[in-house]
Amino acid sequence: MKVVVFGAAGWVGRAILNNLAGHHEIRACDRGPEAWKQGGPWTGGEIIHGDIADYDSVDQALDGMDAIIHAAVYFGAHDKDDLGPFQINLKGLWNVLEAARYRQLNRIVHIGSCHVEHPNGTFFTADVRRPDGSLYAVSKRLQEEMCRQFHEAFDLSIAVLRPCSIIDSRLGLSKYGNKLEPGSWSTGMVCRHDLAEACRLAIEKDDLSFEVLHMAGAAEADEFCNTQQAREVLGLEFKGDLDQFR
Repeated sequence: MKVVVFGAAGWVGRAILNNLAGHHEIRACDRGPEAWKQGGPWTGGEIIHGDIADYDSVDQALDGMDAIIHAAVYFGAHDKDDLGPFQINLKGLWNVLEAARYRQLNRIVHIGSCHVEHPNGTFFTADVRRPDGSLYAVSKRLQEEMCRQFHEAFDLSIAVLRPCSIIDSRLGLSKYGNKLEPGSWSTGMVCRHDLAEACRLAIEKDDLSFEVLHMAGAAEADEFCNTQQAREVLGLEFKGDLDQFR
């Protein structure tokens, strides 16, 4: 299968590229050469550069592809005048979904975001959202609704994955590059390599319709959110060693 990964040079994107290697042909898409500097060069497939907020760039990236993994994200500086969450998180995802619809691509994974423990104690199912009014959180919630809308309107097969605290249990690092010490454990942790595995399993699943699945590696997370559904739907095993951080 030929798979395009948006946000390929990022923290999660790199893990996705490593996971896909040897299984599928990869087209890695990110904003430009500067995006690859932090993680170093990658030679496992085709690299293209483009602006995800530009429809034509996204459409060209999908040419000849069979599946899409959307890992591009803008966290922003929480500035009320910052348009990044709208241009990258919302317009960018709309470009991906609309171009996929036009090209009749029907294997799509979108990496969303969510808490694991609801502040009101409500169990997180696919229909429960986190109460958060930050611009980033609102944009991520709207992304999820956009995926749902495209599925209902055009019958696109889409898996939305909901990670919270994405770490690397192999390196013992947070996504910000901080060393994780004993005592830093939380129920929201998920190893980025488990998240990458979920992405691959989702695009490989033939009968997937529309799923919203929490991504958390600790057994305790099952008490708060639908991680068990991720295991059942995808056949996913959370293998990251999170106990070392307790």
